[in-house]
Amino acid sequence: MIEAIQLYFRNLAETHPKWNFIFFYEPLQFDRLLTGLWVTLELSVICVILSVIIGLAGAWLQRSHLKIVRYLVQGYIQFFRNTPPLVQLLFFYFALGQFTPTYSPDGWLEIPIISNVGWAIISMSFFAGAFNVEIFRAGIEAVPESTQEAAEALGMSHFQTFIYITMPLAFRVTLPALNNNLVNLIKTTTQAIAIAVPELLYQMVSIYNDYSTAQNAAMVIVFFSYIVLVGFLVFGMHRWERQMRIPGYGN
Repeated sequence: MIEAIQLYFRNLAETHPKWNFIFFYEPLQFDRLLTGLWVTLELSVICVILSVIIGLAGAWLQRSHLKIVRYLVQGYIQFFRNTPPLVQLLFFYFALGQFTPTYSPDGWLEIPIISNVGWAIISMSFFAGAFNVEIFRAGIEAVPESTQEAAEALGMSHFQTFIYITMPLAFRVTLPALNNNLVNLIKTTTQAIAIAVPELLYQMVSIYNDYSTAQNAAMVIVFFSYIVLVGFLVFGMHRWERQMRIPGYGN
């Protein structure tokens, strides 16, 4: 079966040179494709998780009684919402990266403790997290004060009320907006090519730089790969939204 597929794409490349799917019949190029897919998936999953955690933490800190804490959160939000994500990525990697501690495994080569993949994760997680803070804040404000007061009247602390009452209800309200932001985050991972992170777009560009006839095929693979990846996220989020829906909270 595999040999038949390889033979088909090899013949396709010979008869239609502009559609050279070389990564489907050359093992080395196929490995580069799989590496790109894995790194893209890794970036997407880690950034989604971290951005949600940052959003929850920021929404909690926005309710702090300390004015300085609220100002710091607002400063973080404005910094990341008002600058392009690509500029942020370059700033983290080239500017802050200069101050990153290094280690030397062989006594000669100095390796930063945070790689380009690490900086991409940090930058994009903070970028999406800034929007998630505002998304969760809007959800929290949609929860009636009477509901929170009732929880506190039953003896719950401010933190317990937030964790067990306010946030579960707010989360249901925020799911549609959160879904949109996470979709944008996954698409933003393609910008990691700017700092040579070997994700899918980087690998496909590298392949068609080596084999010019593979350009059209490489872009088709990138296009449909992101359709599938984003499609899984949207499908999962929509199902989760339907299962968590409570009448009176959200749509």
